[in-house]
Amino acid sequence: MGSKRHHEPAPVKGEMNTLLTYPHFSVALSKLRKLPLYAAVNIDGKKFQEINRTALFGGSDRWSVDPRADEYQWGNDLYSASGSEFDKGHMVKREDPQWGENLEQATEAARSTFYFSNCAPQVGDLNRKEWRSLEDYILKKESSQNKLKINVFTGPVLSENDPVFVTPVKGEQVQIPTLFWKVVYFTNDDHTLNRVGFLMGQKKLLFKNNIVREKEEELEGVVIRPKLFDDYEDAATYQVNINLIEQLTGLTFSQAKDPYKDSRSVKMVLKQVELESFGPNAIDFDLEGIVLS
Repeated sequence: MGSKRHHEPAPVKGEMNTLLTYPHFSVALSKLRKLPLYAAVNIDGKKFQEINRTALFGGSDRWSVDPRADEYQWGNDLYSASGSEFDKGHMVKREDPQWGENLEQATEAARSTFYFSNCAPQVGDLNRKEWRSLEDYILKKESSQNKLKINVFTGPVLSENDPVFVTPVKGEQVQIPTLFWKVVYFTNDDHTLNRVGFLMGQKKLLFKNNIVREKEEELEGVVIRPKLFDDYEDAATYQVNINLIEQLTGLTFSQAKDPYKDSRSVKMVLKQVELESFGPNAIDFDLEGIVLS
């Protein structure tokens, strides 16, 4: 599903490791793709602070390139290019690190999520609707409401077969990720560490909106083509086994209890997580293993 080149982390200026650290969260970038490999955030629901988004910058959002890895992240050149019908999709949700002993700490953390290192191109129907619904469920229904401490890992699946953005950016062909994942670690008894995973796709939306074209290699039928998903009509967020996310990303997650067991094949899961459009009905997040007490 990907290659080692796509998963090689980008260096960080002045650091021995490859992590960009921010208040309450960290991000690792792909050296080749200039997008996040993964983002990890600690959430303390007990210390969550309510802050209006417009108050962070005194008006509209203000995105910046992190100078510590400026050559390894796509900036506004990508998101303002012709045909870029996608959002700057936060990997760490703006509100997730928005906690602290006081409002100042929470504000600084929330502002830090507006670096291009923390975003990836997401079609609006995904970013503003289904993906956001999942994020809100994790933060507002579980962590904040129940005063929990949880850890959330998020990222795109960076595959060598990802389709190509129709507009070259700075003379480069930009591959756009078609799958996004989340892994949540939590405990509901202060003793047992649990983990649950989620996977969501945007490939059909990318092609439907003429945002991407197939890679030339795909013309030879090397990978599954978008038309194979045409008979799937549901639009939903899907819970998956952690080992599937590990297979897709090349990452390894710490062991914990897996309350959810998925017997579907990999091919079936990839078919069913594909988002076609957002219907009128709200998502019912009856998720096994994350209904906390």
